[in-house]
Amino acid sequence: MRIRTLSLALVTTLGTVLAAAPPGHAAASATDPVLLVSTSAQLKSALAAVVPGTTIRLADGTYTGNFRTTRAGRADARITLVGSANAVLRTNTGGGNALHLDGAAYWTVRGVTLTHAQKGIMIDAARGVLIDSVTVHELTMEGVHFRNSSSDGAIVDSRIHDTGRDDRGMGEGVYVGTANTLADRSDRVQILRNVIGPDVRGEAVDLKEGTTGGRVAGNVFDGTGLTGNNYDDSWVDVKGNGYLIEDNTGRNSTNDGFQVHAQFPGWGCGTVFHANRADLTGATGPDRLAIHAFSYTAACPTTVTADNTVVGGNGLVDADVPIIP
Repeated sequence: MRIRTLSLALVTTLGTVLAAAPPGHAAASATDPVLLVSTSAQLKSALAAVVPGTTIRLADGTYTGNFRTTRAGRADARITLVGSANAVLRTNTGGGNALHLDGAAYWTVRGVTLTHAQKGIMIDAARGVLIDSVTVHELTMEGVHFRNSSSDGAIVDSRIHDTGRDDRGMGEGVYVGTANTLADRSDRVQILRNVIGPDVRGEAVDLKEGTTGGRVAGNVFDGTGLTGNNYDDSWVDVKGNGYLIEDNTGRNSTNDGFQVHAQFPGWGCGTVFHANRADLTGATGPDRLAIHAFSYTAACPTTVTADNTVVGGNGLVDADVPIIP
C-alpha cells in the first residue's frame, strides 16, 4: 500500500523525529510508502518485506511475539517504525527480544512501548539506528543494546525502567558494545535526554571496551534498585575510549555516580566529564565519589571540569585526578 498524502499527525510525528535526532538521522519524506499495521501477523509480515524509505505505522494495541527484521534502510532512505506509547510490543513467554534489528541499518523506532521480554531492543550489526521516544520496561535483562559494531546510532528522549528482574545484575538500561572483546566497534553511539530508572538493576548506561567516541548527555538517572551484583554500583560505567559525558543528573546510587575502568590495557581512556550533577545522598558503598576514575594515568587520562557538582558522598573525583577550571 502506498499512501501519497500522509495525515497531519504522521507528518508532525516524523518531523519531530528529525528535530530530535542527532545529525545524520534524517526523517522520512511525505512521498515515502506507509504500511498501516494493526495485528501481530501484519507486523511480522511488514518487518520481513519492508524496503528503504518505508514507514510502518502501528495502531494502538498489543503486538505479541519476538519481532525481528533483517531489512536495512539507507542513509538517504530510512525505514521507520512508529506508533504511540499504546502500541505495545511484548513477547509471549517473557524470553528473547521484543524487537531485534539484525543487520537492519538506518532504522528509526519511535514512540512505541517494549515490554515483557528478556531484552527490549537488540541492535546487531546495524549502523545509524535511531531509537526515539520509546518506553522500555519489565525485562529480565537490558533495555536497549547496541551490539556487533552498530555504530553511529542513538537513543533519545526515551524512558527505561524495571529491567534486570531476575536480579543477576544484567539489567543495564542502555548497553553499548560487548564485554571482554575489542572486536565490537559500536562507535559514536549517542544517549541523549533519556530518563533511566528506577528499578534498572544494572548500570543505567554501560559503555564497553572496544567502543569509542560516544556521547551521553542530558539524561536523568535514578539508581533505585541497583542490586550490587556483577559490579553494578554506579549510574554510568565507561570502559571505552573518547566518551563525552555531560549535563546528566543522577540520584540514588549505592556507591559512585560515574565510573571509568580499564578493562583492557589502553582502554577506559579519554573520557570527558562536563556539567554533570550527582546526588549521592544515602549511598553506602566504599568510595561514594561522583566520578570514580579507576583507570586514570597520565597516559590514560580522564578530564573532569569544575562545573561538575556533587551532593553527599565523599567528593567529586579521585584525589589524583585534576579538576579543570
